[in-house]
Amino acid sequence: MNGQSLTLEIARGIEFEEDLPPDLLPEKRRPQQAVQQVSVWRDLASLAIKIAVILVAFAFIFSFIYGLHRNTDPDMAPMVKDGDVVVFYRLDKGYAIGDLVLLRYEGEIVVRRVVAQAGDVVDITKDGLVINGSLQQEPEIFQTTRRYENKISFPLTVGEGQIFVLGDARENATDSRIYGPVDTSDTLGKAITIMRWRRL
Repeated sequence: MNGQSLTLEIARGIEFEEDLPPDLLPEKRRPQQAVQQVSVWRDLASLAIKIAVILVAFAFIFSFIYGLHRNTDPDMAPMVKDGDVVVFYRLDKGYAIGDLVLLRYEGEIVVRRVVAQAGDVVDITKDGLVINGSLQQEPEIFQTTRRYENKISFPLTVGEGQIFVLGDARENATDSRIYGPVDTSDTLGKAITIMRWRRL
């Protein structure tokens, strides 16, 4: 190829590139505005992917590991009040005395306090709550614990894989004094945080 032919081929190549849309030009030959526009779209796509991943992870975590519940039940006052948001952990159901657990009763999610575990003997006397023969000192409870007439008979022994739960508002709470011990497999999880999201 002689010099004249080479010059002609280069000229044709330049002319061909000038006919291309800006986004098909080599990056160094694109107009600066077009390069910036492509970069912005790439950044937006990357951001959208990151947001989608975060949302999927959040949905997974709060569907299978943690849960959120907005309380509308007065039976745990003053510890858990109407409007409070309860964060609970689904995977650990090895409850200890004093834990707050979430369970369903008549289609509603409620929060209750564990007062007895498998093997414990529960009684309610004129003096209050008695576990394994010992009257319980409950500094966070401000109401007297009484039996409900014509409901659960006392004393009773909590069965294997069960817990006995009471509401903190002892005078009117719907709890194990009505429906008896609860199977831990039927509970939703243990409360780990209570957020007070309401007007004071």
